Amino acid sequence: MSSFENYGFVVWLTGLPGSGKTTIARGLERELKVRGLKFEVFDGDEVRKNLSKGLGFSKEDRDTHNKRVIYVCKLLTRNGVNAVVSLISPYHSTRAYAREQLPRFVEVYLKCSVEECIRRDPKGLYKKALAGEIDNMTGIQDPYEEPLNPEVVLDTEHDSSEYNIQKVLSKLEELDYI
Repeated sequence: MSSFENYGFVVWLTGLPGSGKTTIARGLERELKVRGLKFEVFDGDEVRKNLSKGLGFSKEDRDTHNKRVIYVCKLLTRNGVNAVVSLISPYHSTRAYAREQLPRFVEVYLKCSVEECIRRDPKGLYKKALAGEIDNMTGIQDPYEEPLNPEVVLDTEHDSSEYNIQKVLSKLEELDYI
């Protein structure tokens, strides 16, 4: 019997801007609600407005932003609340830190080419970055370090959102988290 069996789990969605993190997070939100689970969704844009206001996009600021979310997830999960985190979290070191801090951690990599993310560009950020209007854009001026051993890889360029959501749910079932 694990000492963490009463802990909540964390689904950590990571990928380039425009890879579909928010879409998958909202789909998981819908499915977890149907199952009656306690959970919170952490969307990168919302967290920046409410928890990380004033931080920029340097490596140090991104690390601080991510560590704040990790800390809040740690508080929630030790009280049995699950979390779905939708952050770019571009660096191996930050995701490794999350894995160390969160006992029931499920890293989900949303694999999508930068070309497809540029084509989608839901917020117009790639267009601005390519025009030199913004700096430190992940995938353009700042690197995205692909996960080395994620629990789940979603091909958001070729597979449907519903298929990818089911793939995450299947992993959570396999781990006996739901």
